Amino acid sequence: MTNNHQRGLEPVLLGNGLTVPPIGLGAMGMSAYYGASDEAESIATLRHAVDVGVTFIDTAEAYGPFENERLIGRALGTRRDEVVLATKASAETDDDGTVHGRNGTREYIRKAAHRSLKHLGTDYIDLYYLHRVDPNVTIEESVGAMAELVTEGKVRHIGLSEASAATIRRAHAVHPLAAVQSEFSLFARDVLHNDELATMRELGIGLVAFSPLGRGVLTDGVTSLDDLDADDARRTLPRFQPEAFAANRRLVERAAAIARRHGATLAQVALAWVIVEGVVPIPGMRRRSRVDENLRAMSVALSEGDRAELAEALPAVEIVGMRDYAEVGEGVDR
Repeated sequence: MTNNHQRGLEPVLLGNGLTVPPIGLGAMGMSAYYGASDEAESIATLRHAVDVGVTFIDTAEAYGPFENERLIGRALGTRRDEVVLATKASAETDDDGTVHGRNGTREYIRKAAHRSLKHLGTDYIDLYYLHRVDPNVTIEESVGAMAELVTEGKVRHIGLSEASAATIRRAHAVHPLAAVQSEFSLFARDVLHNDELATMRELGIGLVAFSPLGRGVLTDGVTSLDDLDADDARRTLPRFQPEAFAANRRLVERAAAIARRHGATLAQVALAWVIVEGVVPIPGMRRRSRVDENLRAMSVALSEGDRAELAEALPAVEIVGMRDYAEVGEGVDR
């Protein structure tokens, strides 16, 4: 395993003995949802991330489907053991890529895990998540299947994604969870107030933050809807509708002013805000330059006053639109 301490990245403990660098890489956008992809740059970015110590890499069978896992397998090659590799059992997906509804049954989780191992080109997964809780299957069955994979040596640690405090407790009682992945950023602070983060800390489970940059809004890369490709899935989300986006960008400008005061980019300050909360962010990074920019968030020192000012700059009551279309239906276990 890469020694991130030698590279200036002090490892942090998630849970159940799993340590990771304080910032990871979300690989989803390299293969899905965010418009055109550049495979050569994606592979170069993944390898560069490992070189500089960003060795916690997050993917899922859903991203493609399967294409992101295959990409990571090609990129890592013989360097696989240098990284903490996380993937997820997602909505039931046929081998041909046809996607069905959620399936948290023992049979499907085992099938998905073995397929992910093949696509990733590895014989073990460091952290295996249930991507979304299946309301038609008990969490005990789903986590029990994941625990079997741990016993068999195919998975080292397990976690959940977007799970309620009650579900986290029930799951952890079956097998210790190393992490729960939820959206957490200056634009999405629900876990601070709905008992989820408090439950994780009580049980010794780490929080991994996806979309810590508000799906790009908390960066200088998406300042206009014109910055998105025509087929970018973000265009369908509530906060990316024209009026909502314009209103939210006005809030973001307040945070940008604070970043300028620190001599940092907006993304760096937004990530520093997440990190200082004791949470591990996994921002999406599709280019080497973004890895370098985001890594410098580790050097941004935010005082308690800065943190409060950032939260006040983006008050939850003024943020327009739900964070994800899944909230409209049954996509999130809350």
